[in-house]
Amino acid sequence: MSFDYVIVGGGSAGSALANRLSADPSVKVLVLEAGRPDYPWDVFIHMPAALMFPIGSRFYDWKYESEPEPAMGGRRIYHARGKVLGGSSSINGMIFQRGNPMDFERWGADPGMKAWDFAHCLPYFKRMETASGDARFRGKSGPLVLERGPAEGPLFEAFFEAVRQAGHELTDDVNGFRQEGFSTFDRNLSHGRRLSAARAYLRPVRGRKNLTIRTRAFVERIVFEGRRAVGVQVKGEVIKAGEVILCGGAINSPHLLQLSGVGPAELLEKVGVPVVADVPGVGENLQDHLEVYVQHGARRPVSMQPALKLWRRPFIGAQWLFLRSGPGASNHFEAGGFVRSNDEVAYPNLMFHFLPIAVRYDGTAPAGGHGYQVHVGPMYSDARGTVRLRSADPRVKPALRFNYLSTAQDRREWVEAIRHARDILRQPAFAEIDAGELSPGPGVETDEEILEWVARDGETALHPSCTCRMGVDDMSVLDPDTMKVHGMEGLRVVDASSMPYVTNGNIYAPTMMLAEKAADLILGRTPLAAEDVAFYRHT
Repeated sequence: MSFDYVIVGGGSAGSALANRLSADPSVKVLVLEAGRPDYPWDVFIHMPAALMFPIGSRFYDWKYESEPEPAMGGRRIYHARGKVLGGSSSINGMIFQRGNPMDFERWGADPGMKAWDFAHCLPYFKRMETASGDARFRGKSGPLVLERGPAEGPLFEAFFEAVRQAGHELTDDVNGFRQEGFSTFDRNLSHGRRLSAARAYLRPVRGRKNLTIRTRAFVERIVFEGRRAVGVQVKGEVIKAGEVILCGGAINSPHLLQLSGVGPAELLEKVGVPVVADVPGVGENLQDHLEVYVQHGARRPVSMQPALKLWRRPFIGAQWLFLRSGPGASNHFEAGGFVRSNDEVAYPNLMFHFLPIAVRYDGTAPAGGHGYQVHVGPMYSDARGTVRLRSADPRVKPALRFNYLSTAQDRREWVEAIRHARDILRQPAFAEIDAGELSPGPGVETDEEILEWVARDGETALHPSCTCRMGVDDMSVLDPDTMKVHGMEGLRVVDASSMPYVTNGNIYAPTMMLAEKAADLILGRTPLAAEDVAFYRHT
């Protein structure tokens, strides 16, 4: 059987693209997802507070690990990626942030990229969402229904007062007119359930006769005739395609290209892969966000710490299962903000998430009971890494090198990030609650001590991107007007790897926006008209 479009990866981009392409009944669309289905009964996916369980599980997570990072003491940084229908949107923290409009102005300023500036991206952000806020900026009828965090209780009250005391402003909507400042956050959860890309985009259209979805379908390579992609191979079977569209993300998409003979010729020849096309930018330009948790103890019982107790979990689960309420119905990342760390940056380069509990992603908590924390890190580091093929065997994971903390800018902004976080958490608003800093602790004060701590304790924020970037220069991979791989036919990449620069926030929203716009480009439709709406600029 053959299809007009074979989409490799049923994650954030793949789900949105499958919905939009299959809306044309004259085309046949196949989605191939290597992971499992997102079963409706799977509490680990659909309960927002259960996000710590799929991360690190071989049933849901690709379980990547970086090469030893030179500037982090040779540590290998664990990197979770969703291996399930919905991709990482089925295991992520559900924080919905577009990035700053200036991110897309930066995209649009590169040669050949004018159609990706903010005015051209805004209508696609609006098309995909149903959200509260200013209708000039926010969509009102899209498939992705968003909820704002309530951010209620003593800790959130203290946090918002503390940011004001530290000299920062509040903003109505970080995805609206003004990103800079602090606010409640949009979240991709609805009525107490995670709203993954699969639930928002695939589940409503699964009945379309021209849409086929296959899970547990690991694509081993792309099949070419000359420089035209004509299909993919799954368990030795060749599935014919009019076009192959890679939506595997910033790790899997460049890896599959390299496995299939598209990438830096020298690298491919070294591992014995026949070269189909020498495209040197495939797997280069890897970008990500590193983050740390600045944690404080609380001397009053005001945090979510009791929800961690094992004996409470059955009750929390039952409350969520039958009422869609209680601690299980929130991701608890309900508020935060964006700050410029110094006067040289034009728009915010630090992001803060406030959490009313002291805990790590894996669910471990420091000794001491009640607490709270902010997640913080620089948003547009100039460090660049790589995704590189290790073997011609598709089951061998690629080598990942992020080069965290490797530049002077990165190190400077990390010191500024920790000092800003501490300044907020040490404000009088927390005085009646604060039992002292747990992490990094009083023994970390100088710039050198801060950087040493970040190198020891930093974790990825799980935003890999930019490894098959759009552009027209020699190291770009994709034509910005078509999303086609340069020099190839019938082969496109539509996912976070397509971005030229990582945005200054969580990347779920811009990845789906990119897929929404790519659908029009692929179908040959006239793109949505640009909306030249004024947005906040610091002066």
